[in-house]
Amino acid sequence: MRDVITQTEQLQRQGMRRLMVISGEAEWCQQQAQQWLSLLPGDWLWLGDAPQSPLHCAPEAVRTLLGQEFLHAVFDARHGFNAEALAVLAGTLKAGSWLLMLVPEWVGWPTQPDKDSLRWGDTATPLATPNFVSRLQKLLLADPQAARFCQHQAPVLPAPPFAPDWQPDDDGQQQALLEQLLMAKPGIYVVTAPRGRGKSALAGLLAARWPGRALISAPAKAATDVLATYAGDAFDFIAPDRLLALDPAARPRDVDWLLIDEAAAIPAPMLEQLVRLFPRTLLTTTLQGYEGTGRGFMLKFCDSLPNATLCRLDQPLRWSAHDPLEQFIDRALLFSEAEPEIVSAPVRFCFPQQAEWQENPAVLEAIYQLLASAHYRTSPIDLRRMMDAPGMRFSAALQADKVQGALWLVEEGGLTAELAQAVWAGLRRPPGNLVAQSLAAHGGWPEAAQMRSRRISRIAIMPALRRQGVGREMVRHSVSQAEGLDFFSVSFGYTPSLWRFWQACGFRLARVGTRTEASSGCHTAMAILPLSERGRALADRAERRLARDWRWLRPFLHDVDLTFPNVEATGLDEDDWRELAGFAWAQRSFEAAIGALGRLLENAPQPLPLLQGALTEGLAQAELVKLSGLSGRKALLNGWRQEAERALTALDNERAETWRLKIMKTGQSDIN
Repeated sequence: MRDVITQTEQLQRQGMRRLMVISGEAEWCQQQAQQWLSLLPGDWLWLGDAPQSPLHCAPEAVRTLLGQEFLHAVFDARHGFNAEALAVLAGTLKAGSWLLMLVPEWVGWPTQPDKDSLRWGDTATPLATPNFVSRLQKLLLADPQAARFCQHQAPVLPAPPFAPDWQPDDDGQQQALLEQLLMAKPGIYVVTAPRGRGKSALAGLLAARWPGRALISAPAKAATDVLATYAGDAFDFIAPDRLLALDPAARPRDVDWLLIDEAAAIPAPMLEQLVRLFPRTLLTTTLQGYEGTGRGFMLKFCDSLPNATLCRLDQPLRWSAHDPLEQFIDRALLFSEAEPEIVSAPVRFCFPQQAEWQENPAVLEAIYQLLASAHYRTSPIDLRRMMDAPGMRFSAALQADKVQGALWLVEEGGLTAELAQAVWAGLRRPPGNLVAQSLAAHGGWPEAAQMRSRRISRIAIMPALRRQGVGREMVRHSVSQAEGLDFFSVSFGYTPSLWRFWQACGFRLARVGTRTEASSGCHTAMAILPLSERGRALADRAERRLARDWRWLRPFLHDVDLTFPNVEATGLDEDDWRELAGFAWAQRSFEAAIGALGRLLENAPQPLPLLQGALTEGLAQAELVKLSGLSGRKALLNGWRQEAERALTALDNERAETWRLKIMKTGQSDIN
């Protein structure tokens, strides 16, 4: 272990950090890690399910580490490998740190169930993850700087590469940008960079040196430790939601700068409000996808700001530019972005299989990198899902060997009739089947969850080939590869341009959600491309239902401009009775039943004041609760259900009782 002490001293001089993989039986790995903790002084943050060090963090709480720094850490992956947690943890380590990675016994690791798969595999029990683990093992064996200690084998501790002593570049890129910001005119400024480039320090220095007042915000105050250190007495923090909740008259008027650290972790609609509050706003964020929105923060949000000044920090400040740990994490989690390249070659299409991650991963890696560079919600959890979750399908458009287009599809459907009915009733929501279940739970068609379908999860085209029909061709070729399916589906944040694209691919709109997505600020739309007679019948019913409901949905969809053919929508049909019975006697949501409830209002023989307040008077739920003297939104929902029950009984008591018994039978069969 003397070599470890010597190497640690050398790492500190060179400004580097290193990875040590400890592989074996769980108890043996624990013993080895404890020897390291007793040998080297440091913080020794332990990231894992069970606390094994005074400084401990559970993987699900890893975002609380953003903006903090530690010397040495343990990544406990003996029972589950949380890839985002590894990325965040590595980004917190100072120069001179070791990262110990505890993993199962080396040979059996690829076939061992991974508890982390419960988050992304859409299965009831943990999955083995052979594609991810086998690729990771190959990268570790090929990395000349990765140290390894496998049980029953001698440790492998490569000597660090020769490098001169490291000096942080404190007077370089960061200082130049700081001087620019200190002279900034009113506007929005965005600083993006990988971890360790000094974004938080830059924001803190700006607060400290600005002659007026700077207000600081972030997703969590715990993530602003570095910023607070550099800001000193100028550290003036307020949470984003609290700032927006202030009455406009109560907001501070002497603020020159609003500094928002880790801005990519804040929903875009909230950011849109924040950047309007004060003369100058600085947003800092990483583009490496740790939070699941980093790259898309630039793509989706910054592009919408007409007066934004974009800046980037590339030079690391907390470790050397040749840091072995950062290089390994980038390779393992594919953090390098897809680079646009113009290729003079015809476009061809291929359909790689998941197993190719092990022996021929180049095309699949390029697919992931293209999707990550184009989508605002791609994170390492998507890499895990692509590699080892069941039911994944891929398509790529290539010029020569360059991936210029990527399509990711997911198998859905196939639920039993009983389970599909329970999903429709709001009694069950098993993992997976995003669109298939939503069409049952929100659209009102339990048969959609029984049919076999494929959902287009992501699609991306390189800029040089956009608007040339490549996306439509990828969809068409993917359809040609499908056999025995009833439909393709897609869920997307509604914009007119996106809907025009999916229409051009042959999709038909099935539903539009009344609530906006927190990440994009758009209403969720779902569309299907029917492939069978059953699929076409479903599309017909969905389109007719949407047209009938549109009058009642429209007030909830202010920024969705759609037109539908006139449909007679005054009476209650059989679908309405089923929907209303599910709302009254099961757990169907108010949003799913809006159209049927509107028609019930028009046909009910008695007043329905709570439903009328929501649907015809346009009262918000909070306002309706207050005016009605109810205890809260749960009581309001119960009141709506009771009004629907009374109205159905008054309209046709025998029919209502038949539906009530049918609904109760659905619930009882689910219980049994």
